[in-house]
Amino acid sequence: MINRDKAPSAAETFVQMAQAPGLRDRLLLTVGLLILIRLGIYIPVPGIDRAAFAQAISQNSALSFLDLFAGGGLKTLGLFALGIIPFINASIILQLLTAAIPKLEDLQKNEGEAGRRKIAQITRYVAGGWAVIQSLMLTIGLLKPFAISYSPMFIIETVAALAAGAMFVMWVSELITERGIGNGASLVIFLNIVATLPQSLGGTLELIQTGNREFVAGVIILLLIFLAMVFGIVFVEEGARRIPIVSARRQVGRQSFLERNSYLPLKLNQGGVMPIIFASSVLTLPALLQGAIKNEGFSKFVSNFLSPTSIGHNLLYFVLILFFSYFYASLVVQPDDMSKNLKKMGASIPGVRPGTATTEYIGGVMNRLTLLGALFLSVVAIVPTMVESATKVTTFRGFGATSLLILVGVAIQTAKQVKTYVISQRYEGMVDP
Repeated sequence: MINRDKAPSAAETFVQMAQAPGLRDRLLLTVGLLILIRLGIYIPVPGIDRAAFAQAISQNSALSFLDLFAGGGLKTLGLFALGIIPFINASIILQLLTAAIPKLEDLQKNEGEAGRRKIAQITRYVAGGWAVIQSLMLTIGLLKPFAISYSPMFIIETVAALAAGAMFVMWVSELITERGIGNGASLVIFLNIVATLPQSLGGTLELIQTGNREFVAGVIILLLIFLAMVFGIVFVEEGARRIPIVSARRQVGRQSFLERNSYLPLKLNQGGVMPIIFASSVLTLPALLQGAIKNEGFSKFVSNFLSPTSIGHNLLYFVLILFFSYFYASLVVQPDDMSKNLKKMGASIPGVRPGTATTEYIGGVMNRLTLLGALFLSVVAIVPTMVESATKVTTFRGFGATSLLILVGVAIQTAKQVKTYVISQRYEGMVDP
């Protein structure tokens, strides 16, 4: 017999994935929809010289960075070239507006499931508008030199195709979140990043075969750093500060009982992979604006200052990660609400007065944890790029700087959800006749 309180083993997890109908159906749906998204990248948008356009993308470091999140869809100019990026940008806009507009904040905090559905609906509308804007910038700013016949009809058809593809990807990602396993948007980005790995590994192996000792040593150093980063990411993702909580005494007849001590867990990295995804999405906007604005000074600024290997890019990346880490933590953790809930339950933190003092204590702990988590995210995002520049190993460019945390973080979150379903299957088995 399996102890219901014991974490599921790998063998039990795989057995449940293969045999449990609910979990198996969710996994098959998730895999099938992800394959569908991947196939859509290779459905071509008509009227474009793709070979010339792909070469131009490869020579532009900012656009290559954007192409990483599209899984190569931008370079191939497929129907899903924009991928999940418009939806991610729309989510950023809505979260910023929620903090600024009281009505949206009330919908999120006080209206329960109905309010969250309303905000999700607004996010879809914003994502649709943003997909049209990005498609227009891409068509007018980047595709004009590569169009076989550039005309108003070409612009309308291309914008409609790219925007429709982005909305389809958004719908599929939401379907994965609701009926599949894991967060749909994160899994789409995960898939797109994984799709670029064979090309990076193939190019690295080809250069290793040339026998260049300096390059081989650089690859070994980079891989060791990646391995250390993976261990660090797992450690931080699982790390949490446990604030002890004691409950008030209960009087039952002549006896007084003190309930068992518990704790309030605060994760070291509250936002998970979202701050780095949001920061990366913001950094892709200048690449799109570069083609639309057609200004030589702005183009030089984007190519030099915002190149993924430049100091300016890394500094801006650090600031954005710090901002979104604090912003996302403020949405997830509400010290005032926690303090009120503890007071209602008759519980308190040892040595801290209930009410305002508890709110300030939780807020202070949360700020310190968020700072540590944001610094770690910045190190994971920036250090691999600096090592690539130092070792002259450029075949992994774009992967190490942003993708490592996303891959490991999404894998951890998805694995946790699978284990949750496995545990739920245990309890269902216990109550079955």
